[in-house]
Amino acid sequence: MRTLFWSFCFSLLPFFTFAQVIPPGLGKTKMAGWLAVGIQQDLDTAENTKWQSVTYLGVARKSDPDNYNLFAKPAAFILNQEFKNNFSENWQYSLALSYRRQNEYSDTAPYDEMDPPLRQEFRMYGRISYEFKTPIVSITPTLRQEFRKFYAPDFESFPENFQVRSRFRLKFSFPISLDKTHRILAFSEQLFSSSQDSNPKEWSRFKYKDSRFALYYALSPKEMPFNFNLGYMNNIIASQPSFSGNYIALDVIWKNPFTSTE
Repeated sequence: MRTLFWSFCFSLLPFFTFAQVIPPGLGKTKMAGWLAVGIQQDLDTAENTKWQSVTYLGVARKSDPDNYNLFAKPAAFILNQEFKNNFSENWQYSLALSYRRQNEYSDTAPYDEMDPPLRQEFRMYGRISYEFKTPIVSITPTLRQEFRKFYAPDFESFPENFQVRSRFRLKFSFPISLDKTHRILAFSEQLFSSSQDSNPKEWSRFKYKDSRFALYYALSPKEMPFNFNLGYMNNIIASQPSFSGNYIALDVIWKNPFTSTE
């Protein structure tokens, strides 16, 4: 699977024309499936501003580390709310809050549930992006900073207490139709983090954790208020030895359902 055409990487994208939801990392798995549905709403907050709300609900399933059965185990449930502002033609920043519930499994056979079997997470993040436009491709570098707090299923302490994570991403957007309703999107993202354990409360060294590479086909038909995004992601985890996971992803975004067409 690692030889599939192009590899790719999340999060929500792209920023300026299409809304999209890239799958989360799910640890050591050979194959994972991700489905997300969301709402993208333009907000008329003030004249000459370009605020937008993106809300999505996503679910994932995954295989064990030694097979490709992507329906084998439940993996994650995510509810995400993001507010974005295009404060100039090329610049955008966003702020978001996310709730995530992720299943935890052992990395060694027979890959049973961990104790605790679930990790709850509240995540806050902000990011800033700049889009370089050319007639053939637009290139968007993004810096995203996250703060993550973890809980066990009963909201008791989890072995990993807090995490601070930085994400550096490049997005390449290629229009393949004259009206730009069809696009090919490619991503490369690298993640670095530092974590605090619950006991003892010590922070780890800030270091590289994993890379995510992705390729998407994005469709935004003018006759329908929806974006459709179908893609593949490859997640390379920096373990010893490194581990590569494959993700199949689909998301559907409903555009401006609360805006009158009159």
